[in-house]
Amino acid sequence: MGVRLFVAALFFVTLSFVAVRADVPKEDLEFLLDGVNEIAAPGVPGPLCVSGDNAFAVVTGKVGKIDEPVVAAGRVASGRIVVFGHDGYFDKETLNTMDTGRLMLNAVSWSAGKDELAKQRVAVVNSPGMLEFLRKHSVQADDISLPLQATELANYDVLCAVPAAFSDADMDAVMAFIKAGGGFITAGLGWGWLQLNPGKSLIELPGNKLLAPLGIMWADGMLDRTTKNGFSVKDTPGELTNAKHALNVIKTYSQDKDVFTEDEVAQAGWIVTRAAMSLPSTDKEILPELRALQAEHQSELIPTSEKPLTAKDPLARLLLTLQVNEINRSPITEVRAHPAADDFPGASPNRGEAAGLGERVKINTSIPGWHSTGIYAAPGERITVYASPLVMDKNFRVRIGCHSDTIWHLDTWKRVPEITRTFVMESLLQEAANAFGGLVYIEVPENCDLGELTFGIHNGVKAPYFKLGETTQSQWQQNRKNPAPWAELATDKVIITVPSSAIRELEDPEPVMRLWDQISDAIADLAGWPRDRQRPERYVADVQISAGYMHSGYPMMTHLDIVDTMVNKDAILSNSHGGVWGLFHEMGHNHQLPDWTFEGTGEVTVNLFTLYVYDTVLGKKPVELRDFSPEGRIKMMKPYLSNPDFEKWKSDPFLALLMYIQIQEAFGWDAYKKVFVEYRDLPAGERPKTDDEKRDQWLIRLSKTVGRNLGPFFQAWGVPTSEKAREQVADLPVWMPENFPPQ
Repeated sequence: MGVRLFVAALFFVTLSFVAVRADVPKEDLEFLLDGVNEIAAPGVPGPLCVSGDNAFAVVTGKVGKIDEPVVAAGRVASGRIVVFGHDGYFDKETLNTMDTGRLMLNAVSWSAGKDELAKQRVAVVNSPGMLEFLRKHSVQADDISLPLQATELANYDVLCAVPAAFSDADMDAVMAFIKAGGGFITAGLGWGWLQLNPGKSLIELPGNKLLAPLGIMWADGMLDRTTKNGFSVKDTPGELTNAKHALNVIKTYSQDKDVFTEDEVAQAGWIVTRAAMSLPSTDKEILPELRALQAEHQSELIPTSEKPLTAKDPLARLLLTLQVNEINRSPITEVRAHPAADDFPGASPNRGEAAGLGERVKINTSIPGWHSTGIYAAPGERITVYASPLVMDKNFRVRIGCHSDTIWHLDTWKRVPEITRTFVMESLLQEAANAFGGLVYIEVPENCDLGELTFGIHNGVKAPYFKLGETTQSQWQQNRKNPAPWAELATDKVIITVPSSAIRELEDPEPVMRLWDQISDAIADLAGWPRDRQRPERYVADVQISAGYMHSGYPMMTHLDIVDTMVNKDAILSNSHGGVWGLFHEMGHNHQLPDWTFEGTGEVTVNLFTLYVYDTVLGKKPVELRDFSPEGRIKMMKPYLSNPDFEKWKSDPFLALLMYIQIQEAFGWDAYKKVFVEYRDLPAGERPKTDDEKRDQWLIRLSKTVGRNLGPFFQAWGVPTSEKAREQVADLPVWMPENFPPQ
């Protein structure tokens, strides 16, 4: 994700609409919005960053409760520009939806400086829908193609174009056209361009190169609609949708917190932070002022667990965001250690202890994803990775840092919100550096099997590292003393990343890692997956994660409170830490299929994997667990089953799980294993597409697997299925658990 931060959420508070004095050209807005009440939202539009003195929001969308421009406009010399936050605004269908077309015609007239549409001459670049729409409304519109020529554009009042494919010469021609008094109407999608151009920044988007000096840019992120189908223009956009005004609010608030409301500060913080993340480093309006403030407040930009940065520190959060953005844009030669690195990921060893100089690691490139090297890059220190010529142009990467969760959206930061970096291997001697340091990985792309390759890593620090089946006991006794602050214990199936302090006294990692292999195998067995995985599952402990107590993914993230348990076989087997359930639960999420997980069961079917590990590895059957004891079941089931309500069932994961437990206890784990394999092997055309289809197929396939009619059982629990589905299993013997429903 790089620096795609969805940064606005860092100032998120509960907001009502922020009624701030509008400081935009009233006549311009009235002209553009004449006859416009609501416009369409093609796809998922993205926000615009508005920062120019003569630029203003025309229509806004929402990110949570914050207002962000989806349409903006501005004056440049004698020219005018109108910008839309999705290229779908040039499509015929969108233009004919609600008042979108009226806004577009108003934009044409305003940009041309002429009221009469018939007198306007408009050039349209490769947008047949726009061309047809304009001609239908008596506009003299011509279809022109790239490359653009200044002499050709001089024949027109307005240019309509999506600039994603503009060359530098095209941009020069358009800029000359605008400054000579031409109108430019354009559209694009920041997040969409980033998806199509991995590893690039929106600063490289051709349209942003063109428009940034004019004070409008496409930014990252997605906008929520303000009406059911689009965006309302009922309210005039406030001045705090412009970053220059927003910055003044933040500066004033930092000196006097009684001047503005929390709502206004939240809005301002969001908008100016968006600008800090979007504007090119050459910006002369906002970034110089932010950099001066950054230097003044440097000592405040170090979030820790003891002294986190909260939403009540908007200036510090803004300046830290700018700082991280600039760090991640910096050439490797300019990277320096960030002072926050000493707190997290942790203080780096003395350079005299950097015993990892010239290390060589072998990588099996048939396995995609992160490959551990056992090397740590100290904060701000450059490492060099020596690569095989075979990996050039294959998108192999060097990663520094395992804490890949970004936490910009949280209202409290216990660490810097983004602390990892990746570098595409573009050279046989690839340099890499991270201001925060971190474990070093080689990232192998999907479907790129080049056999086993050797990589050299120079100027790294050795980390404690154990690989089951490869690291000997004597090697481990030395490895666990390695000075890096983070350690890894690995098998071919599971990798655990914890602070080195958690393993310094671990005499032998083999027993606990064999247990983790058992856990991995159990979950694979229930899912019907091969035990030998395409890549190992990864757990990474962190001081703060992006969501929940733990979350699934690659890697699975957890908090630091459970690291001692993760590396202790006896603690896992005794379930001495409540988080053990969560560790199995998150790996289960990585094995769920949506085909058999309908709405309301995302946190239910996952716990079949948790229970299976408890049963087959920890030796604890569901009935032995407190919540599912006979007494616990009666307490949950009796009041519910007296008046079954599917909405209530969906909202209570442990209650819903009881239904699945009853099936398991009657028919064994093999019933689930068989039906999961059946789902796994379904042809695409037979997979359920809606929630209704998912519930129907679950009833039918599970009933046929166990040889019993489960229709009445589903009905007793209040889980809806269709009559047609129930008819398909009606010839099977009806099954209900004993003493069910309980009296």
